[in-house]
Amino acid sequence: MIGWIVSQPTGRSFMHYQDERTTGARISDSWTYRGLKTVVLENELLRVSLIADKGADVFELTHKKTDTEFMWRTPWSVRNPGLATPPTGDGDNIWHDAYIGGWQTIAPTGGAPQKYANADLGQHTEATLMPWDAVVIEDTPERVTAKFSVRTVRTPFWIEKTVSLEANSPVLTVTDKLTNQAEEEAEAQWGQHVALGDPFLTPNCRLDMAPADHFVPEGGGNRLQDGHSGTFPNAIDPAGDPVDLTSFPPKSARLQDYSVFKNQKEGWYAITNPDRGVGFGLAYPVETFKFLWYWQVFGGGSGYPWYSRSYNVGLEPFTSLGNGIPEPGSDQRTSMIFTAGETKSATVRAVVYESTTGVSHISQDGKVTNR
Repeated sequence: MIGWIVSQPTGRSFMHYQDERTTGARISDSWTYRGLKTVVLENELLRVSLIADKGADVFELTHKKTDTEFMWRTPWSVRNPGLATPPTGDGDNIWHDAYIGGWQTIAPTGGAPQKYANADLGQHTEATLMPWDAVVIEDTPERVTAKFSVRTVRTPFWIEKTVSLEANSPVLTVTDKLTNQAEEEAEAQWGQHVALGDPFLTPNCRLDMAPADHFVPEGGGNRLQDGHSGTFPNAIDPAGDPVDLTSFPPKSARLQDYSVFKNQKEGWYAITNPDRGVGFGLAYPVETFKFLWYWQVFGGGSGYPWYSRSYNVGLEPFTSLGNGIPEPGSDQRTSMIFTAGETKSATVRAVVYESTTGVSHISQDGKVTNR
């Protein structure tokens, strides 16, 4: 007699009789993609997919009407980390090997590899490389919600990420909650690592955002002058000539840069593709996310990992500068401090809109006003 044992993944919801609607708001946690547990939310306008087994990454955010995918994918895209052994233990390379593009919740450290309370941490780790538990907590035709959660290992944090989509709404709502489970103070760098790329992103696109100051760290790249500071949309190149930050250079420019916006009057930005007549916006609380990192790869970045083949930008609201370093001219670290047992949360909203002229405002609930 042969006995069959059917095992279910621990810590996962198992809704065999989940309502499989074909209209309104819909959700399913019954998917895997390349062997990785995936949760899919959709409505009449959007389809959103998150890989629970790899950082709860948003790797798909598609506008159905125009068949536009906003989330950029790396050339190697989604790979199952359980099926490969990294060639080396370098903390930067390991993160990039697993990086799929899209949108990650970065916590509790962001930036280059660093020492954290005697622990070695790699680039943007550690939650982005970990599997997260996932459970459907709301499933009605009017609204669907999934909650993702993870307990970090080398840092003392419990992190929750709640993702919701309503029927007929172009707005995806994401709420992060971080809890310091240590019985002592702990610091964190926390942000939304959102990367947009081609074919949505083209040189004809336009960047709009709320008024903000702008600065270029030393060694920031080759499009913008090192150490320069100003206000959006004005910057200068290494020769001192003006650069309009509302525009995007072509891939043939072979540029790669990193700069930072701060003191933003309101937390929002928008990128509009006038040829497709559609755009992507993000609204976020500037009281929490005080810095907006601007990562720019316009065919630049020779050698590993981009090999001059990528065209993308990352516009990333963060609590801190990378690794919690001070702002230029200051000695005050920018990391967020959590007291023992303290919980902090923040809600961001991604919105898809139709426009050929750009955006003049996005409210915190995701309402878009076109230019």
